Order: sequence, then structure tokens, then C-alpha cells
Amino acid sequence: MFRELVLGAAGVAAFVGAASAHVTLETREAPVGAPYKAVLRVPHGCDGAATIAVRVRVPEGMIAVKPMPKPGWKIETVTGKYPKTYSYFHGAKLSEGVTEVSFTGGNLPDAYYDEFVFAGFLAGDLEAGKMLYFPVVQECERGVHRWIEIPAAGKSSGDYPEPAPALKLLPKP
Repeated sequence: MFRELVLGAAGVAAFVGAASAHVTLETREAPVGAPYKAVLRVPHGCDGAATIAVRVRVPEGMIAVKPMPKPGWKIETVTGKYPKTYSYFHGAKLSEGVTEVSFTGGNLPDAYYDEFVFAGFLAGDLEAGKMLYFPVVQECERGVHRWIEIPAAGKSSGDYPEPAPALKLLPKP
């Protein structure tokens, strides 16, 4: 009986490890037309090497992005024009903003887990029921993971070895 429990627990541990092997979003569903805090979960390095940079491309339709300070890491943003002008709070119109966020200069050993955070607003004209993808490049002391694969029609993130973190868009609140 003990042996079966140990083997069963090992199988569960292996499944949990495999399921959390990718960079993912902590909150995987959010309504359009509302604020959203993106928490990127980084569960490992690159084949034993420490993570030294995490770079994310902000998807079209997430506006007014601000990264959260992270002690020990340098934060840089790239700003640019949005493909269109978006309505924001109190009638404000936004036509440009943060399009990429980079966390660099830190050191996240492979044996540890950490989160990288930025907040923004999901534009009200995004389509509920669709997925919004956050392509991430994880650089390590040796190696890199490019979590940038966006599923083709008829496929899912599970069909790819390095899928981009995904957010399911829900109807407006």
C-alpha cells in the first residue's frame, strides 16, 4: 500500500511539474473593458541555467501598461504607436503607449520560481471569447526559451513546445 501511495504521489508530482513547465499567466481569464494585472509566472531556468532576463511583447488591445518595480531587476519599456486609437477612462483617447516590457539584470536560479508583473487596461472593443497572447522571451546564463508560439486555427497551446502565455477574454462586466 505504501509503495502504491509513493508511486501515485510521484506520478502526480511529475504531472504537476510538466504542467507548470511553461511561462504562464497567473490569471488566465479577464473581462474586456477593464483593468488587468498580468502576472507572468517563471517556474524554471534553461536546462539548469539561471534566468537573467524576461521580455514580453504587450498584445494589441492592452493599453496604458505600467510595469511593477522588481527589486534586483532593471525594468525597461518600449513605447510606440498603437495600431489604432483606444478609448480609455473619462473619455481619454490613447494612440500610443508601452508595447514591450523587459526585466533584466537579475538572477533567478533554476531551482527557484518568481513572478514578473505589469498592469494595464483591456480595451473595450476586444472580442470576448477570443484569446490574447503575451509572447515572452526568457533569457538565461546559458540558453533561451522563446515562449512565443501562438496556436494556428484548430490547434491549442498544448500542441506547441513553447506556447505564448494566453488570456481568455470575457464579456464586459
